[in-house]
Amino acid sequence: MHKYANNEIPDDLEPWPFDNPKSNYKILHGEPRASGRLDYGSNQAGTRLGIWACTVGAFECTELGDEMQTILRGQLTLTRVGGESIRCGPGDIIFTRKGERVVWDISEDVTKVFFTDLS
Repeated sequence: MHKYANNEIPDDLEPWPFDNPKSNYKILHGEPRASGRLDYGSNQAGTRLGIWACTVGAFECTELGDEMQTILRGQLTLTRVGGESIRCGPGDIIFTRKGERVVWDISEDVTKVFFTDLS
């Protein structure tokens, strides 16, 4: 089990560049840098569970699976392309659907835990 104190970003995360062609990432502003760790599963298929962090900036992407996420720290606005915008912070839960195009506008470095179904 991993424990983190004082809302610090875990130091065991690896860089996760915005280069997956299936997600079709588009940086909108800033220089967001993402990192993460998979605690269960893989990026290929099935389900996965892990932690993800990202610095300030905004990007648009296509979600690769149905994903439930809980924000641990930071602030962001998630905009569903052609739909609603929601402001999120610590304790908020977000659900995104496979194939959905979303904008992540991160105003304060974010850390979240996630559970994704890639099937």
